[in-house]
Amino acid sequence: MPINVLILCTHNSARSLLAEAMLNHWAAKLGKDVRAYSAGSAPSGRPNPRALDVLEGAGISTSGYRSKSWDEFASADAPQMRVVITVCDSAAAETCPYWPGSPVQVHWGYPDPSNAPEPEKKAAFELTRQAIGYRMLQLLQLPLDLLSDAELRKALETISQN
Repeated sequence: MPINVLILCTHNSARSLLAEAMLNHWAAKLGKDVRAYSAGSAPSGRPNPRALDVLEGAGISTSGYRSKSWDEFASADAPQMRVVITVCDSAAAETCPYWPGSPVQVHWGYPDPSNAPEPEKKAAFELTRQAIGYRMLQLLQLPLDLLSDAELRKALETISQN
């Protein structure tokens, strides 16, 4: 049974989608039984094209990624999450729904690359993808199935400081 990770951002169009794609990419490359999902509290309805561009530029498939509501993951029949990570400050400040299974929740903030000045947007998205990818690699080094909730929370908070 895979270990499920849900990554949240308000619009689920850039940072959370980048995190979902990077975690799934690295988990597959490393042979880890981890599955990432992403969602938003107020989904935009479509992925940011620049987020898709930087993923494709890194050789990562963007097939099937979409902007979706976190309500999809709050129902009893949704995949049970082990970890929920917020990646934008506005989502971290919102009251999250009850997640079945009471997963470990942590905040890993990233500046919104969409707010970069136009000439710097492509680089901002790429740097965000790389930063998120690095943290996802660190997450995959943890013995997720062996750590208690308190140990996992502490390890994830340590990663957020790197």
